[in-house]
Amino acid sequence: MSPSTKNKPQRPLTVAAAQMGPVHLADSRQAVLNRMCGLLDQAAEHGVQLVVFPELAFTTFFPRYLLDPKDVGRYFEIEDPQNGLGIAQSPNVKPLFDHAARLGIDVCVGYAERSLQTNKPGSDSQTSHIDYNSCVYYSAQARAVVGKYRKIHLPGAVEPYTAPGAFQQLEKRYFRPGDLGFPAFRAPGLVEGALKKDSKVTAPGPTSDKGDPIIGMLICNDRRWAEAWRVYGLQGVEVVCCGYNTTAFATKATGEMVDMTPEDAEEEVLLHHRLSCQANSYMNACFSINVAKTGAEDGNPLVGGTMIVHPNGHIIKEAETKEDELVVATIDLADCDRGKGKTFAFHKHRKPEHYGAIVEQVGVVEPELL
Repeated sequence: MSPSTKNKPQRPLTVAAAQMGPVHLADSRQAVLNRMCGLLDQAAEHGVQLVVFPELAFTTFFPRYLLDPKDVGRYFEIEDPQNGLGIAQSPNVKPLFDHAARLGIDVCVGYAERSLQTNKPGSDSQTSHIDYNSCVYYSAQARAVVGKYRKIHLPGAVEPYTAPGAFQQLEKRYFRPGDLGFPAFRAPGLVEGALKKDSKVTAPGPTSDKGDPIIGMLICNDRRWAEAWRVYGLQGVEVVCCGYNTTAFATKATGEMVDMTPEDAEEEVLLHHRLSCQANSYMNACFSINVAKTGAEDGNPLVGGTMIVHPNGHIIKEAETKEDELVVATIDLADCDRGKGKTFAFHKHRKPEHYGAIVEQVGVVEPELL
């Protein structure tokens, strides 16, 4: 449980992780939307202000399959800046946002994005596209998307493993690494009395933030990369929203099982998941809402572990099932202040002049042999 001992929260916010059970290949988009809207209805009953859904929430986790190129497009939502079309106008997604707006609930949700590009005159085709594994933050107050993120740390491979029974992870085949970086943003309307840009009273420093909540978004494998969290931490992030579809256990490239039972393998996956979310929440003094698509999708097992984590690293609340389940907690954003002002007061203690290797190299450079 949260270690906070305050009698009255200073900046309360009621949030929910909307865990989803399996979405099978045969499940219709309408059936999935109905499930998601049902979770929003449950959230409204609990007074929730922000609901976070998983990665690729609207479809099955299609990167596990080697698909015919003609069939891939049906899993994607079109982003067409030239014509002003985006995720908020998608017929597969707009009903969710409309329902959230009626209920007054913000939504963070993951999806497959097809971004249309206008080519230069003289090209064989006037339009092309780039595909991303993306998520957006929809504000009920603004009735608009106010934040967007494209997954940067894509796991897996371009070409499938050929051994019979080998588990496939083909995100590098179907997506390109995100190009937006890690943009934090403020979500309006969630905290009463939030300071605004034109407020006459200003907050005394980064450890005493009194504005609208600072939000960051990650997707699945990103949560394992400390650099992603730290870039958000350097923007004062207070809540990180992270959806994922993580296999419960996988085969080797040869098609053989890893050297442990499926139960032990799944427990190790959960261990690494919890370590990533708890440690990075602590090291950046922020809450995190980590949301699974779980259960067995057409026989392919996905791990659970949906949880809301405190800035001190404690799990506030965790899912109890591998089905559709709403995990609700009322948090106090002021609980971020202690970590941001003491142990992780970056402005006092960071030494970036010594961190060059983090951005100057990709692979490992070992010391010379003795």
